[in-house]
Amino acid sequence: MENKVSLTTQNRLIISGLLLSTILIVAIAIFAIFNIQKKLNEGYQNFGQVISKTLAIESVQLTKNLPADRVRETLKEHSESILKSHNDIVFIEFRDKDGKLIFSGRHENQSNTGKPNITVTSPLLAQNEKTSIGSVTVGLSGNIISQISSTTRASLLFVFSLAWLVFAFVILINTFLITRELRILQEGVKKISTGEFGYKISGKEVSSEVKELFDAFNDMSSRLHIYEEQNIDRIMLERNKFESVLMSIANGVVVCDDNDNVVLVNNHAQTLLEVTEDQLLNKKIQNYIDTSGSECFKEKIEQFKDTPLEIIEKKPIEFNINVDKRVIKSIISPMFTRNKDYVGYIIVLIDMTKEAEMDQMRAHFISNVSHELRTPVTVLRSYIDTLYNYGNEFDYETQKEFIGTINQEIIRLNRMVNDILDFSRLESNVEIEKTINNISYLVDECVNQVAVLTKEHNIHIKITKDENIPEFLFNYDSIERALTNLLSNAIKYSPDNSQIDVRAVYNKESNEVEISVTDQGCGIAQEHLKKIFDRFYRVENNTHTIKGTGLGLNLVKTTIEKHHGGKVFVTSEVGKGSTFGFRLPAVTIDECANV
Repeated sequence: MENKVSLTTQNRLIISGLLLSTILIVAIAIFAIFNIQKKLNEGYQNFGQVISKTLAIESVQLTKNLPADRVRETLKEHSESILKSHNDIVFIEFRDKDGKLIFSGRHENQSNTGKPNITVTSPLLAQNEKTSIGSVTVGLSGNIISQISSTTRASLLFVFSLAWLVFAFVILINTFLITRELRILQEGVKKISTGEFGYKISGKEVSSEVKELFDAFNDMSSRLHIYEEQNIDRIMLERNKFESVLMSIANGVVVCDDNDNVVLVNNHAQTLLEVTEDQLLNKKIQNYIDTSGSECFKEKIEQFKDTPLEIIEKKPIEFNINVDKRVIKSIISPMFTRNKDYVGYIIVLIDMTKEAEMDQMRAHFISNVSHELRTPVTVLRSYIDTLYNYGNEFDYETQKEFIGTINQEIIRLNRMVNDILDFSRLESNVEIEKTINNISYLVDECVNQVAVLTKEHNIHIKITKDENIPEFLFNYDSIERALTNLLSNAIKYSPDNSQIDVRAVYNKESNEVEISVTDQGCGIAQEHLKKIFDRFYRVENNTHTIKGTGLGLNLVKTTIEKHHGGKVFVTSEVGKGSTFGFRLPAVTIDECANV
């Protein structure tokens, strides 16, 4: 019968560690040998170049004043002396400037057919001249470098092999010691699992860390022996209650027993329900009264009790309660012991106020957009239908008036659609392109664009600009839309025959350009100013009755703060008007490059 050997997790880890260490050591050895070999080859190549250049210089010196028939003989004698003195030089060849062989000599110990490992050629330069009169070629056998490489490889392999053996030996010894200590601890755990509380294990001849573990085990064993003599069920229930609270500590938690009495309530739950611990602890949770004066938990707890536990365990009851303008999501879940005995229930409280506000704002936004889109569409359809069917019956001025109304409604419709599209685009993380532009020119352009609206209401716009405003980086189109939006709002809320002040100021110390639009309108109450730039937020009361999408000011804030690193601001006083504006960092291309 074939024996099956099963590897434990520990054995797998040991084998994996040895395998990884082997791969690492081999990789390091190969890398080291490769680099050493590379450096040796580079050094040997440099050695050959030095010999070649030296021989070229010496040959020029030896033959500079000799007649032509003595040159070859002199080079031969000099080359043979060098070949005899250097065993690593295979051959030496001299050629004239036309490449014709003058002399070729080989080392007497080298085969005539043998090829050198490295061949280096250097030019023969005439003294104080840059022109070549020939060349000398030196062939090196590479025997020295081969011997050094072999010795280096053998030494490195020996060192890395010895390091691997030491590393493996240390791992195995350490594993053996740890395994022995774990076996002792395992034996103790077996004793405890069989109910032998109070059993102690010896901590002699073990490491200090393991000794602390053994001491903790002995302390636990002693405590279990004490706990065994007490009411285990009561202790387990108390522990489960505390565990339940800790598991849900991020939200409000109320723990009730099976008699509906509150036994635990955390701080966050007290804050959400606006009660103190004494007002809830040991009281019936059904008696809690919310802001409206109703017992908000009573009906749902009765529903919880009427639902079978196996159903309520899989699908807890969820409902919302209102406490002092807060919307609190409540989840009721049953609580069990380890033996699946029902002991009570837990109510988890989650503050959903912001989510509820956002849902309400979205619904309000959809309603506003639907209404705002329907109005211009209805007007356009009515006027176009009238012109189409009865246009010939109207005089020129009436037709012009109709077309003017149609044009204004189309502009209004286009602005609303652009607001929605800009909102989607600017809320994304797409980086908008910035170029060097003139903010003073932009202010004039925006004022010209709203000139038609100011004429309708006889409103005068006064422009005040600093003369030293520099050109800086910003996206022209988006800043133009932002300023036009502020101007349009100012015109909407300004009374007829009033004035709007537009200011462009450059602060040299902070290197910022401030643009502000001040109207003489109805103003905004202080409680609305903090939220006036929020998306979908609109101030609608007896004073502010003009409809809109609620996106305009949020688009301004997103453009300025998210995409340009600036800051929006607003000041207002009811009955005296408002000032909306923004500050932009006056960053130039050079400053941006330095950053």
